[in-house]
Amino acid sequence: MTRERTENRVNSPHAGRRWGVRVVGLLSAVAMLLLVPLAGGASAHGSVIDPPSRNYGCWDRWGSDFQNPEMADQDPMCWAAWQADTNAMWNWNGLYREGVAGDHQGAIPDGQLCSAGLTGDGRYAAMDTPGAWQTADVQNDFTVNLHDQALHGADYLLVYVTKQGFDPTTDELGWGDLELLAETERIAPSSNMLVDVSAPGRTGHHIVYTIWQASHSDQSYYICSDVNFG
Repeated sequence: MTRERTENRVNSPHAGRRWGVRVVGLLSAVAMLLLVPLAGGASAHGSVIDPPSRNYGCWDRWGSDFQNPEMADQDPMCWAAWQADTNAMWNWNGLYREGVAGDHQGAIPDGQLCSAGLTGDGRYAAMDTPGAWQTADVQNDFTVNLHDQALHGADYLLVYVTKQGFDPTTDELGWGDLELLAETERIAPSSNMLVDVSAPGRTGHHIVYTIWQASHSDQSYYICSDVNFG
């Protein structure tokens, strides 16, 4: 294209209109992106993905089909959780509290351990509900995989398992129901932080309760995973 033709095109009376259309289209696209729930990206944090946390498991199994009524029969606890607050699953990586300063039992009341004390204005309240949550099959020696999406690293990880006799389908989870079975020192930022756990004497449905103290700030994550010791 010659310089003359280029200048004619820029100076055309229709040029401003075309640019206006492009700007409006670009702004519309940006607005749509802002409406998409952020499960990843710059604001991401993380959660236990194996054995999957309650809300990560619900998102992983149903995120692409969360309005499917078959979920009510196939995965009733997830169905109830999606109905209660869809953002609790879209934001599976944001279940944390700030400023706890290591006083986990003081900050999180019994019956609210899986929602981090109803953090996020109660967004995760459904995570506390006893019921037939889907379980991951594990052996008595297993590994917790915490996916650190934002590479926060950890001051430490604490992994508890419910005591034999606790029934997650009927009992609200309290601190007295848990036994601390694994504790780490500081972990450098890594996409996946692995913790080996030994839980002798367990059979059947249990809750694995992981506390992740992130290193980038006083941010504490409280994560419930349902397992079946087979």
